[in-house]
Amino acid sequence: HVQLVESGGGSVQAGGSLRLSCEVSGITEGTNCIGWFRQAPGKEREGVAAIMIVGATTYYADSVKGRFTISQDNAKNMVYLQVNSLKAEDTAMYYCAAGWSFGVGTLLRRHYNYWGQGTQVTVS
Repeated sequence: HVQLVESGGGSVQAGGSLRLSCEVSGITEGTNCIGWFRQAPGKEREGVAAIMIVGATTYYADSVKGRFTISQDNAKNMVYLQVNSLKAEDTAMYYCAAGWSFGVGTLLRRHYNYWGQGTQVTVS
């Protein structure tokens, strides 16, 4: 079955950077994309970036465009989220997820069936 394990979160000052990692295993034919989502206390979980497993097309939420970069290393079964120019409002639990979607809908939570446990990012 599909498993996702996140790492790389931490506490940073505003303007700082982190690289979040997601180790992916058990991908099936029913999965074509990996997404990064975040959830701040009291807020809905929102998609911030996603990548198609085949072709590596990427999608970003407007709030992170130009600051976050999603990438994958299929040989290592890893998906990364480089987060730069961090702001206090980026503070959240960050999750990676596996799902099936195409186009801009790839950032919508409902297209994802498998989730990791999350890694906390705190910006002060």
